Amino acid sequence: MKVIELFLSINGEGLKSGELATFVRFAGCNLRCPYCDTKYSYENPIYKEMSIEEILSRVEEYGAHNVCLTGGEPLIQKDVDLLIKALSDKGYRVELETNGSVDITPYVGLKGVCFTLDYKGPTSLMESHMLTSNYRYLTKNDVVKFVCGNKSDLEKAKEIILKYSLADKANPFLSPMFGEINLEGMVDFMKDNRLNGVRMQIQIHKIIWDKDKRGV
Repeated sequence: MKVIELFLSINGEGLKSGELATFVRFAGCNLRCPYCDTKYSYENPIYKEMSIEEILSRVEEYGAHNVCLTGGEPLIQKDVDLLIKALSDKGYRVELETNGSVDITPYVGLKGVCFTLDYKGPTSLMESHMLTSNYRYLTKNDVVKFVCGNKSDLEKAKEIILKYSLADKANPFLSPMFGEINLEGMVDFMKDNRLNGVRMQIQIHKIIWDKDKRGV
């Protein structure tokens, strides 16, 4: 498997924000969002070929109960289904951090597996790739993340949250594009639109460390 980096840190966002997690970042992505903060995962990526056994060994060595599979796009990685099953069988809580364009049905119902699905709004230029049929499988263990860089992204987030009742079935998060959107304005938007059941999150790893620092 093509692993860009594998490290222990705290989760910087989502339902397990602030908790220890082992991150496995894979090479390759099927989308090209202009604001992507991990372009190194698909632009001439430098990666290490690792077997499932090698990954499991490192995960066990780090000792965190939470494992986040990310990228790039982890669900296009060869044999990722086998890795997910192996982690699930060993009792890890596995977060699949996916860009929202890949069918999640092969992984639904696996013990300990949860999803963080992106919805790519207008700023991403990738909105046409979003697979909203995934939403039928979501539960209160899952997150739908809306990266917002301007008012149009916020309006689209509101539209999708209401259309698919995401606040009832899952956990919608508004995630500000770092340094690109006024945070107070985001809160005002939530207040003005009575977005109950929706959370605003700040990527705490970009506050603790330099926003471009890797392996954290």
